[in-house]
Amino acid sequence: MTINWQGVDRIAVIGECMLELSAAGDNGLKQLAYGGDTLNTSMYMAKAGCKVDYVSALGDDPHSAMMIDAWQRAGINCQLVVRKPGRLPGLYMIETDQHGERSFYYWRDQAPARELFDNADEADGLFAALLNFPLLYLSGVTLSLYSATALKRLLSFLSRYRAAGGLVAFDSNFRPQRWPDLNDAQQIFCDVYRQTDIALPTLDDEQLLFSVVNSEQLAAQLAAFGVSEIVIKRGAKGCDCYTDDEHCWQPAISVANIVDTTGAGDSFNAGYLSARMQGLSVAQAAQRGHHYASQVVGQCGAIVDID
Repeated sequence: MTINWQGVDRIAVIGECMLELSAAGDNGLKQLAYGGDTLNTSMYMAKAGCKVDYVSALGDDPHSAMMIDAWQRAGINCQLVVRKPGRLPGLYMIETDQHGERSFYYWRDQAPARELFDNADEADGLFAALLNFPLLYLSGVTLSLYSATALKRLLSFLSRYRAAGGLVAFDSNFRPQRWPDLNDAQQIFCDVYRQTDIALPTLDDEQLLFSVVNSEQLAAQLAAFGVSEIVIKRGAKGCDCYTDDEHCWQPAISVANIVDTTGAGDSFNAGYLSARMQGLSVAQAAQRGHHYASQVVGQCGAIVDID
């Protein structure tokens, strides 16, 4: 079914933001910032002029307050960020090789974002607020945070949300280290895809998750789940876009000096979704996504200044 983007003027993004340690130079010292796949997308969507609400949980510590203050100054609404007394946000460190490819190291097992939907009453309050949004966005990293009970609550809500006319956008962003049981991961991701309207996966991730061979096979699988708009990211090879009406390929933008690929896919998603919300075509939205990503990979860190 073709998606009607008219009136989709707000988005709620569900996920986790952590403190980020990354290289401050060649001396081995680290600089402190913050990042997380869904927060990165939120920041770039706000830069594009979209109305964005972030949905997560943080502590009541100074670092949590610093993050919320920065997000609000960037134009993100934080009324749905739950504050947990006595808790601290998660932390991750980025290491990059000479080609700009990154490795991550996490300290997040006690992060409050993991408990966002654990309490039934608190979850119901958040779900009631989310019913007011025409579009929700989440990722596979978001799913990896939650207990089986919380995931069941979230899936039940997504079904009710879509039945009420809401749209769900999903980037699988599959990270094997977060999913020790591949069979469990496959089942959960299939369940979420069945509640997805706009899919923004990366082909490499889906090959690890489902052993698909190419974009055509992946698109057919997602269409069978009922996904209406499919954009498959292939890094430097561009992206393949599938809707009921068209299939198009959009080339990536060549970058001479790739410094850090952190946040490339997140910024692409922001460019794509913001363009669709603002009335642009699938091809134009993919072009904006590539434009954002090409700027991000030329700089250090997940959240950088872009044009």
